[in-house]
Amino acid sequence: MDQADRRGSTLENSAENAVVLLLITHLKMDQVGNGSMIRDAKAEMATKSPAQSNKSISDGFIVLQALASSDRPMGGRELARMLDMETTRVNRLLKTLASMDILQQTAQRKYEPGSGMHVLAAQSLHASSLLRHSMDALETLTSTGLIVALGVLWRDQVAYLYHRTPGMSAGDALGRIGSRPATMTGVGMALLAATTDEEIISLYAGRDIPGYPEGPEALMQRINAIRAQNYAYVEVQPDTLGKASDIHQTIATTLGTPTTAALALSGWIPEPSTEELMKLLRGCKEVIEGNMGGG
Repeated sequence: MDQADRRGSTLENSAENAVVLLLITHLKMDQVGNGSMIRDAKAEMATKSPAQSNKSISDGFIVLQALASSDRPMGGRELARMLDMETTRVNRLLKTLASMDILQQTAQRKYEPGSGMHVLAAQSLHASSLLRHSMDALETLTSTGLIVALGVLWRDQVAYLYHRTPGMSAGDALGRIGSRPATMTGVGMALLAATTDEEIISLYAGRDIPGYPEGPEALMQRINAIRAQNYAYVEVQPDTLGKASDIHQTIATTLGTPTTAALALSGWIPEPSTEELMKLLRGCKEVIEGNMGGG
């Protein structure tokens, strides 16, 4: 295995750990229709399951994600309705997760994240070298006076490992916001553009596409433009990231071979400014990939 292969493999494993970290530490998802999103994830998981898959593990993960994404404790019956699963099965999975301290019961006998979930979050953070090898390089981008972000793609959502607004400390930038629809962010569009047309079409088949009410044809047109220029330049609508009060722009480039994450700068970015800012982003990308390749 040559250095490029090792670097790609390391980045991929780190991104997988990072996705787990984000799933179990974001205890609230700032978007409507969380139950619908979980059901979509459940359906997609079913279509991708290997022939010898363990249904208890996959169902347990779905239940765990639903609770980690909720802003309040939930009972088994409510979860079963939301996930379209049998109440008896959901209750059995909840009790199993509670017995491991991954979840805990409230005085009202509902379930919420327990101490075990936070231990898993800490272990995932320690195991993910992506963040560890990125922090110093990301620091160099703060001189732009723009939002600096590092994110990964999980199905149709972007999970931000790092999202730092001007004046914020690096510690406060870690996992500070929940997931966002991939099609509404520069990070997400850059990562989607790195996948195949077939994967994108399958992901959004028969579903509304956030930001693209015209349908998949409009999305694919934008994806192809991103591929042609080799980076994403996206106008972000108000209140979708941080505390922005006006429409602003994001530029983003991918990390790794194969692609596993994306870097972004966000704020007031007129198109004539993108060339110089992309030089900074690509320089940061090279440093991070070099760090990852060095172990």
